[in-house]
Amino acid sequence: MYESGENYLETILILSKRNGSVRSVDIARELEFSKPSVSRAVGILKESGLIVTDSNGYIELTEEGKKKAESVYDRHQQLTVFLMETAGVSHDTAEEDACRIEHIISEDTYQGIKRFLRLHRDKVCPD
Repeated sequence: MYESGENYLETILILSKRNGSVRSVDIARELEFSKPSVSRAVGILKESGLIVTDSNGYIELTEEGKKKAESVYDRHQQLTVFLMETAGVSHDTAEEDACRIEHIISEDTYQGIKRFLRLHRDKVCPD
């Protein structure tokens, strides 16, 4: 899956948690994309079996789409913490960089970062 598709899935997940329901217009507003661009992406995600839409235009992640979205979201969250704590960058910078890194990082490196965060939880992520 391409980065843009992953971003759409992650956005749908976040919006559904935040608002309870998601429509194309919500995605367009959140990502600051045009409605036609979002409509095209929604069509592609629908054809791929990652989302379904109802007759009122509400979008829902399929089981496969939800798994993928949660995976991307988890990477985003973990990478944000990792960058803030190890590189000492601001939350905004870490979020922005994590958003780019989450799509290209290898599974091995990502698992290594998760291990690092678990091992250093008290030092890096105090409760």
